[in-house]
Amino acid sequence: MRWDNLTEGPTGPAALFGTDAVVTRTLDTPEFRGITFHEVRARSIVNRVPGASRMPFEWTVNPYRGCSHACVYCFARKTHSHLDLDTGLGFDSQIVVKTNAPELLRRELGARRWNGAHIAMGTNVDCYQRAEGRYRLMPGIIEALRDRANPFSILTKGTLILRDLPLLRQAAAVTEVGVSVSVGFTDAGLWRTVEPGTPSPAARLAAVRTLTDAGIECGVLMAPVVPFLGDAPEQLRETVRAVAASGATSVTPLVLHLRPAAREWFMSWLAAHHPHLVPRYERMYAGGSYAPTWYQRQITRQVHELAAAFGIGPGGRGAARRIPVPERPGDGPQGSGSAGPAQLSLL
Repeated sequence: MRWDNLTEGPTGPAALFGTDAVVTRTLDTPEFRGITFHEVRARSIVNRVPGASRMPFEWTVNPYRGCSHACVYCFARKTHSHLDLDTGLGFDSQIVVKTNAPELLRRELGARRWNGAHIAMGTNVDCYQRAEGRYRLMPGIIEALRDRANPFSILTKGTLILRDLPLLRQAAAVTEVGVSVSVGFTDAGLWRTVEPGTPSPAARLAAVRTLTDAGIECGVLMAPVVPFLGDAPEQLRETVRAVAASGATSVTPLVLHLRPAAREWFMSWLAAHHPHLVPRYERMYAGGSYAPTWYQRQITRQVHELAAAFGIGPGGRGAARRIPVPERPGDGPQGSGSAGPAQLSLL
């Protein structure tokens, strides 16, 4: 294994995370080709979510910034601008790694002021993205939560979570553990273009089956439902049918929302791949980051009816702590804007 471009010095990530230096690495292997890792030692890892009274969780842990899943719609793209990094290709390939996350979490959970509140993970960028295969931060994080019997939940598109199944079972024996896998659609063509760095929807649903068979309750966040590309009745039906077949405990639909940075990146993708849809998107999202309330309610009703037909419970308020949802605008130190009330009603 060959390491290239090893540098040190105060940069955007270093300044943001309060460390004196950041080590930047590029790894010359096929699975990491084109990806740059910025290794930092963070000063804190448990983050309080602003406006938490309106959310199903109050605290989050995010061991990575940036995400090689490269989802063209990812709402977290804006956060890269605060690192002086590009929010387009840079977000997909410039990954900040908080290398001390496990030890830092163990210390913060042991602090006298910590009250053992629920911690959500994967609500900003995916903690089981490709980088986790190298840095292995999640085993230490789960062990710290297990040892403190601290309740937590994980939202992911990454099948790498199965590597940590023994730890998840150990944690579930002593505290509340919720896992949700994000699968917005099963259309292979749509997946290859809008989520190019993720495992296939079929692989994700197979992971759901493995988790549930192992006794770990696992719901599916059906997100995003993509207007005009993934919202046809037959597409919704096929997705919910596949979710039910996976053994998921619930399904929670979430319509595509386009925040600043994500909006520009997604619209450039749309213009390249589906130019005829650009005017329709401009009209649908003319009011801001969220689709109109009537549309969100229509999708929610359709999915809930399909869920009932296939014998799977829709994600409701009773499932909110088990199924973390992406942080809204305004959540976290780099957020901005406000959420549409209808979007929250989907919880």
